[in-house]
Amino acid sequence: MPSNEQRRETAKRKLERQLERRAERARKRKQMTIAGSALGVVVVVAVVAGLVWLNTGNDDTSESATDTTAASEQSAAVMPVGRSTPLPDTVSCSYPADGQTPAKAANPPRTEGIPATAPDATPSISIETTQGNIGLNLDGTLSPCTVNSFVSLAQQGYFDNTPCHRLSTTGLQILQCGDPSGTGSGGPGYGFDNEFPTDQYADGDPALSAPVTYSRGTIAMANTGAPGSNGSQFFLLYGDSQLPPNYTVFGTIDDTGLATIEKVAAGGDDGSMTAGGGKPNLPIEFTSVRVD
Repeated sequence: MPSNEQRRETAKRKLERQLERRAERARKRKQMTIAGSALGVVVVVAVVAGLVWLNTGNDDTSESATDTTAASEQSAAVMPVGRSTPLPDTVSCSYPADGQTPAKAANPPRTEGIPATAPDATPSISIETTQGNIGLNLDGTLSPCTVNSFVSLAQQGYFDNTPCHRLSTTGLQILQCGDPSGTGSGGPGYGFDNEFPTDQYADGDPALSAPVTYSRGTIAMANTGAPGSNGSQFFLLYGDSQLPPNYTVFGTIDDTGLATIEKVAAGGDDGSMTAGGGKPNLPIEFTSVRVD
């Protein structure tokens, strides 16, 4: 009978092999995406403003359920818990035009004197939907330019009468919203760079390709994978999900909001989207988005 030490060594070697396989798959996915972009071929999702480029985690389905469960917490790195250096009281932001026709008319946000400390940088958002209310607590101490854009769009009524066009219940547990066209390709006509946690890593750091855990209750921006491709689309996590740290975190969802999202998630999706998931079977639309 193997000793406890032998069992630990066997488990350690097994986990190392799993992590090596996952790292190799991540490198191959990156190479395929770059090649597809150069050839003008869409491999996962068409790279146009407002479309999200997310790792659905489906590659891990080749491993046994036991292996995945045993290694889940160890396979993902820990997301930074906060900024390594606090931001100044205010920052400057940039929102250049992205060359796309806006899904709904909107003016770009202001760019100077953007608050980056509480309480001015931490507004609350009240969303009324066709399935129940959702409350958001935004955090501009982490991502001030993202919060500034979201607040600006909300104040202009950009999100009003807008459907959430994508639900994922396998791998990723997200509800994606923010595109007035409801197609997954719409945006406000401008883009901006990633903030936290992406900006806590050096350019070219291999850790940017490794998964971290985006926790249940997190709000994060969707993007195409290209620099400066954040727009108006965002996703609401109703369960822990593993993604590379390339999606800007800018707040949290309250308990009422999580209950509303879980109600929608319980209905499943139609599986229509190549990036994973599809339109919710229980449709949900934002009827009103207000800054408290």
